[in-house]
Amino acid sequence: MASTATHLFRLLKWGRTLARHGALRGIERDPLTPPPVRRLVKLARFGARIPRVPEYAHAFEALGPAAIKFGQALATRPDLVGPEAAADLLRLQDDLPPAPFEEIRTAIEQALGKPIDQLFRSLDPEPVGAASIAQVHRAVTSDGREVAVKVLRPGVEEEFAKALDTYEWAAAQAEALGPELQRLRPRLVIATFRQWTMRELDLRREAASASELAEAMEAEPGYCVPSIDWQRTARRVMTLEWIDGIKVSRRDELIAAGHDVKALAGRLVRAFLRQAISEGFFHADMHQGNLLVRPDGTIVAIDFGIMGRIDRRARMWLAEILYGLITGNYERVAEIHFEAGYVPPHHNLAEFTTALRAVGEPIRGLPVKDISIGNMLDGLFAITRDFDMPTQPHLLLLQKTMVMVEGVAQTLDPDINMWETAGPFVREWIRTEIGPEAWAADRIVELGRTLALIPDLIRRLDHQFPRPSAAPPPPPLVDVHVLGRGSSWRYAAIGIAAAAVGSIITLLLT
Repeated sequence: MASTATHLFRLLKWGRTLARHGALRGIERDPLTPPPVRRLVKLARFGARIPRVPEYAHAFEALGPAAIKFGQALATRPDLVGPEAAADLLRLQDDLPPAPFEEIRTAIEQALGKPIDQLFRSLDPEPVGAASIAQVHRAVTSDGREVAVKVLRPGVEEEFAKALDTYEWAAAQAEALGPELQRLRPRLVIATFRQWTMRELDLRREAASASELAEAMEAEPGYCVPSIDWQRTARRVMTLEWIDGIKVSRRDELIAAGHDVKALAGRLVRAFLRQAISEGFFHADMHQGNLLVRPDGTIVAIDFGIMGRIDRRARMWLAEILYGLITGNYERVAEIHFEAGYVPPHHNLAEFTTALRAVGEPIRGLPVKDISIGNMLDGLFAITRDFDMPTQPHLLLLQKTMVMVEGVAQTLDPDINMWETAGPFVREWIRTEIGPEAWAADRIVELGRTLALIPDLIRRLDHQFPRPSAAPPPPPLVDVHVLGRGSSWRYAAIGIAAAAVGSIITLLLT
């Protein structure tokens, strides 16, 4: 565990690095930036020679792999950071300086326990992509298949551990500053981020996620996942099917190859909605560098280090919220927030409904290019503050991915209307999951589970009221009310249980 002085030194160094590359200029000039933050930015750049054009990619690269992951997300949102900054940040996705091949070769042999020559006929020493955590090399297996070999960068685990340690320390200090920061729950947010990154640093988990997503998306046309070579996969190395395609970020090349970029944007949005809403298991790192388009127009996802899960109840809430925003049913959206516990119960439902309307109405029906994301985010943040809404860490990954998917779709089709694109899918899913057929199916499942409990219930009653060891004497010719404890009580108890089960079945079927 690092000392307080170490954490302070790292934070000051990071701030100075960002300032030296001009990466804090936008924060300093933004009128919405709180005065204390603006003063800290001025202090960080004091005495530094600031470039005329901010060097965002260099700044995040200098901060290390954890910061690079954040920069990759920002690269998908030119509407937030500006087109110049987004174009510069794109380099962080797969165009970082690679590790020396000898280190990579050694890492592969140690991870797989065999010499390279026994595993591959050839392995290109030049990587096809180098990102924050790993780099990818093209290879041909010993049995002649073209594959991509992903290898963790040497020392990346240690770099992440240091950064996360300081993030956690800074979050704890921030949370102690007041109730507003406590509501944002920075420590829990960083803990969730740690969980994501630790999962991403084990390539066996990534391979398993790719396999699971491939099965879940078999029914979705125009979207696929590469197959995994499990014999050449370990904790620090993953081998998967080689994909020939054009990166989604190269819009001009896609158009030149004859692809319909509007159709691709819609297909991408639909694929994400199927993952998040229908399956509850979604690719949570869908930036441009992780999406390829095959010659037949199929979108291929790669890099499954960060995956998200949400349970069925949360998915139903999400679908109803999206549909409510699409149709302008703000009252239902507000009700769901209260039902889910996102808004504390002491607040007024009608007031929350009006607040949602104030944010939602100005953007309904507009293409993304005409929406002021800054104003919308400011309005949403004001709602969370005014209604004491705590941060929901289990939804952070979903929110991040939704923002990322919207940004990628916008690069393909600047005129895309997210509401109209999502509307038909969400409407159909709600009908399937909440409509009469879904209600009947749920009742049948509950009935089956209840009936399955009957044998165990009878066994428990038999144990509680065992049969006499010897044959009982003939029953006396007296009033049945004088019968004592014994088999009669046992059968009476079974009868009561059967009546109870019958009542439950009747309730389920009515």
